[in-house]
Amino acid sequence: MLFNSYPFIFVYFPLVLIGFFLIGKRNTRAAAGFLGLASLFFYGWWSVQALPLLLGSICVNYWFGLQLTPAPGRNDRKRKTLLITALVINLGVLAVFKYTNFFLENVDAGLVAAGFTPIELVHIVLPIGISFYTFTQIAFLVDCWQGKVHERSFIHYMLFVTYFPHLIAGPVLHHAQMMPQFANPATYRMDPNKVAIGIAIFVFGLAKKLLIADPMGQYADLMFNGVHKGIEPTLYTAWFGALAYTLQIYFDFSGYSDMAVGLSMCLGVQLPLNFRSPYKSTNIIEFWRRWHISLSTFLRDYLYVPLGGNRKGPARRYLNLFLTMLLGGLWHGAAWTYVVWGAMHGAFLMINHLWNAKVRRNATPGRIARVLGWLLTFLCVVVAWIVFRADGMTTAMSIYKGMLGMHGAPASAFSEFGKVPFRKPEFFQLMLVAIVICLTLPPTITLERWIPHPKSMAGRPVMARLSTAVLAIGTFALFAWCVSKLGGYSPFLYFQF
Repeated sequence: MLFNSYPFIFVYFPLVLIGFFLIGKRNTRAAAGFLGLASLFFYGWWSVQALPLLLGSICVNYWFGLQLTPAPGRNDRKRKTLLITALVINLGVLAVFKYTNFFLENVDAGLVAAGFTPIELVHIVLPIGISFYTFTQIAFLVDCWQGKVHERSFIHYMLFVTYFPHLIAGPVLHHAQMMPQFANPATYRMDPNKVAIGIAIFVFGLAKKLLIADPMGQYADLMFNGVHKGIEPTLYTAWFGALAYTLQIYFDFSGYSDMAVGLSMCLGVQLPLNFRSPYKSTNIIEFWRRWHISLSTFLRDYLYVPLGGNRKGPARRYLNLFLTMLLGGLWHGAAWTYVVWGAMHGAFLMINHLWNAKVRRNATPGRIARVLGWLLTFLCVVVAWIVFRADGMTTAMSIYKGMLGMHGAPASAFSEFGKVPFRKPEFFQLMLVAIVICLTLPPTITLERWIPHPKSMAGRPVMARLSTAVLAIGTFALFAWCVSKLGGYSPFLYFQF
């Protein structure tokens, strides 16, 4: 059940929204339980077979959390042993389901190269969302061990892990961001203003997905799939294909995040900001503070800092940066392309920090320097997205050669792929609109700031009603346009991670 589907928009979410607040009027604990069960139903719609794994993970980690919490008479050494055990179990389960096939494929390749008979692959199916709910619970366990967790309700913990707006594709949530909200009685009382703003944010996210990301994905798929089949991309094809995917993945993931924030706001729960206009970044450090913020924060707090961070000298700091990004790339998928992508961003971060330390030295960059910094940063991001999207290094290298003009430069960016699925002028216009949105508009989550505050309209009731009507009509028109695009299979890219 996709966010961008008829069953979700017109059946599931309205029933959940109404049921949550009706039950919440009488019993907040029952309402939390209802929302948790609704979230499990949402997950089970995707994969009933994976539901026992999710439930088992929740129960086991909740128990570990109780045992890890500091208390009088509890031995710190024993707690640390329990923490290590819990982390090994979580990472072990993730490794079995996500990386077994990858490991066996590489073993097979080595055996074949050595002249031995390859072993039979297991073909384990990856449970959807396992990376997100595993990382969410790892952060919870570490915080329990550090004594930062004070909420002990199993229902609230289960809801924190399974909460359907974030369960499938993030953001990676922190218990301190969510569990206090579930314990707050005000959450269970409907706020019409929050519902209205939430619906608007959801619609804008839906528009990002259906009106921008999916059309961009058509051309990106045309180029990447064509290269996979052996077609050599020329200069224009390679660059426009790379730009199309750069915009597709941004509007796809940003659109999902906006939709999740909007749905959650309707329920009275605030999800954290996950995107802050990352393509405006003027250096790669800034990019990772703006892109997929919840994952970047997790990697910093639970990987980079435990590795030593910047506390053990510059050389160790650069190594920690590189290892963090390398593992962050591997988290995205079991393929060498993701490892290479992580290594590229690790190298970019090392160079950026080295530049700041040796050349820039805290000097404020001028306007020209910022423009050049933005151009270089955007170029690095686009180049790295190639290997992230490619099905293998052979495909990626062919596209890189095309971007360097090594396969020629015909007058048309579409010539070698034959008939395209849409008109070229529409594609270029949409690409231009998408770039303008990325570089000029603020994050959709700040939509509330765009709406005139009632105090500013005091004494002007006609203007207040008019502004509200214009916003409502505009949102409804955009929603109707999006609904006209529903019907095709259009999953979000981050579902596969």
